[in-house]
Amino acid sequence: MPIANDYESVKAVLVQHLPQPSVAYAQLLWQQSPFKLKLTKSRQSKVGDFSCKHNSPHLQISLNHDLNPYLFLLTYVHEVAHLRVYLTYGRKAEAHGLEWKNSFKQLLAPLLHESIFPADILMELQRHMVNPKASSFADIALTKTLRAYDTNRPSMALLSAIPEGSIFKLQGRYFKKGKLRRTRVLCLEMRSKRNYLVPMEAEVSDVQLALL
Repeated sequence: MPIANDYESVKAVLVQHLPQPSVAYAQLLWQQSPFKLKLTKSRQSKVGDFSCKHNSPHLQISLNHDLNPYLFLLTYVHEVAHLRVYLTYGRKAEAHGLEWKNSFKQLLAPLLHESIFPADILMELQRHMVNPKASSFADIALTKTLRAYDTNRPSMALLSAIPEGSIFKLQGRYFKKGKLRRTRVLCLEMRSKRNYLVPMEAEVSDVQLALL
């Protein structure tokens, strides 16, 4: 997918993917600290990232192309917060330490009202932002509320919503759901018979429910 790296191309991406009232603010964030904006295919492991190659002036944020507008906005600001921390502290700051949390809170605060987010998402976000987590998907209530607005993605199920013992497909491989280990589920990969820890809010397909 093409990379947007100037005012007009970045604006075009933001207009297409964000809630309309948030576009001007999102564009301002880019103008204040320009970066390459890349849309990617859907990734199971992450919805966005910030990267800067060693000794390179080029900063890049990538976002999955199929995120709903509210998750796209949240992820965009999350990654801009990483970029701002990098510009201030270099690689000295922890990835999701206090510096990032403060930056994320500051950047998201102007968006926390009902002209931007639906009331149900706003309520969960206001709670979440008291102490934001490294990933919004670690917050189960926020994740479920955000995913209720997914309309442009194929039908999927959450790993947390299917019974233990169910067979499911993830990233082209089939697994059997096992026991919960804190925020991850121990799952058996059917072909290799190896166990993997899978985030409980991972989206899975081809579910064959266990008989209860």
